[in-house]
Amino acid sequence: MTEFLKDEAEFESRLAAANVFVVDCTAPWCGPCKLVAPLIDRLSAEYGDRAEIFKLDIEPHRDLAKRLGIRNIPAVIFFKAGAKIETIVGVKSYEEFSLAVDKLLA
Repeated sequence: MTEFLKDEAEFESRLAAANVFVVDCTAPWCGPCKLVAPLIDRLSAEYGDRAEIFKLDIEPHRDLAKRLGIRNIPAVIFFKAGAKIETIVGVKSYEEFSLAVDKLLA
């Protein structure tokens, strides 16, 4: 199961340390987020040795979500060397998420 980020400080330190960093912005009340969650867990299992993959509950972290430009969830944000490269919003296929990670690892 993919780990949740605890706070903004953890987000910042993990983002700074990771070459490829993926954050699934989610909320417990969000139905579509529940469909994306197992895909992110699979992504974490398959790419966890090459990419940092986490979930962010936007409810207690509204300021961070706002800073990241999150307007709709689920939203999965892909970073490379600290820079936001891509955001995938909504329920998508596993292939779309894995392709986004593959591009960053290439």
